[in-house]
Amino acid sequence: MKLAIITATKQETKKRDLPAQFSEPIRPDLVKRAVLAIQSHTRQPYGASPGAGKRASAKLSRRRRDYRGAYGLGISRVPRKIMSRRGTRMSWVGAFAPGMRGGRRAHPPKAQKIWWEKINIQERRKALRSALSATILKDIVKQRNHVIPELYPFILDNSFESISKTKEIEAALASLGLAQELQHADYAKVRAGKGKMRGRKYRRRTGPLLVVGADCNLLKSARNVPGIDVVEVRHLNSELLAPGGHIGRLTLFTEHALDVMEKEQLFTMKPEVVK
Repeated sequence: MKLAIITATKQETKKRDLPAQFSEPIRPDLVKRAVLAIQSHTRQPYGASPGAGKRASAKLSRRRRDYRGAYGLGISRVPRKIMSRRGTRMSWVGAFAPGMRGGRRAHPPKAQKIWWEKINIQERRKALRSALSATILKDIVKQRNHVIPELYPFILDNSFESISKTKEIEAALASLGLAQELQHADYAKVRAGKGKMRGRKYRRRTGPLLVVGADCNLLKSARNVPGIDVVEVRHLNSELLAPGGHIGRLTLFTEHALDVMEKEQLFTMKPEVVK
């Protein structure tokens, strides 16, 4: 498939073929599995303290002649702690047992649980190639509610990688017909729940993804535009191309990025791996 290479002034310089990685059959199920595997690698373990609910001395004897025993008193066999006593009569309160106030949980979450999900190398690469194929199909990109220009899909000229100011990249993307998309992505909704107190007060929409060939000025100049992600082509993954496991993110590649992908055979089974 040939795509046009567009400059910041919306002029077409030439056309070029896409690398073979873009011809992979689309597998939404495989992409979803790869995204969940990536998300599991950032999940923080959590669990209850091993001594939670077990700090009370709640031993209660059921033997016949034991002092401070409950034999013959007609009470249930629940672990109890003594709050006060009068002679041989005790004032008990249930403790330790899962059904008691302040007692332990029956099956608390364990901190030693392993959340990391594994995925095969070939499976992960196939999922990434599948997500790449979905980014150049207009119908699938529109299903993600992206506002795409008429000339999409297209390739960005290498001059984009040298843009060093945020207002310049905003103006360049607006000239390509992405002004409505940037406005659509610049929307923040206050999150429901306690996440507001944990550094994620707002939920933002996902905007375009810009893929560059190497470390350049665009990595810094575009990262402050709401909704936009910028990444080197070597660091691409399924979660960036299909946020939430949904394929078809609006993605723009620079010509340099496609050259690197084609030259280094990224995301394919390389000969040394096959051996």
